[in-house]
Amino acid sequence: MLPILPVLPTDIAHVIQTALAPVFLLTGIGSILNLLASRLSRIVDHARRIEREFTPVGDPIHEKQVKRLRLLDKRMRIVGNAIFLCTASAVLICIVVAGLFVANLLELGFGRLTASLFVLAMLLLIAGLTLFLIEVRLAVHAVQVEDALLEREGRS
Repeated sequence: MLPILPVLPTDIAHVIQTALAPVFLLTGIGSILNLLASRLSRIVDHARRIEREFTPVGDPIHEKQVKRLRLLDKRMRIVGNAIFLCTASAVLICIVVAGLFVANLLELGFGRLTASLFVLAMLLLIAGLTLFLIEVRLAVHAVQVEDALLEREGRS
């Protein structure tokens, strides 16, 4: 059994200072997750609206509806994966913060493991943000305003 060693207030203060940056990062990831969940909700609402107005095969707009639903389905999968990756990143950051305190309390040397987990958390966050960027590009590309509606000068 490990001996219980006294933990000095200065030691705890140092661990809290060290853990502060990852905790602020959690706040940022929480905001990103809120944004992603809102986007997913809007995509789902759009898909449900198309499903309610879905026309049978042979209708002039049927093909357009199918194309839009396929794009919305793809966007839902991308946002869902981004949510998963960002949440996994947040979980790893929580493990890092908890690990900092456990390592300090038990005087264990988890420096490399802690650093590795933090790097993995950052890689997951980068992957999640990359998927977010891809989804935004898909959304922007999908919205195309007809030239006739833009009333641009110099065009008839």
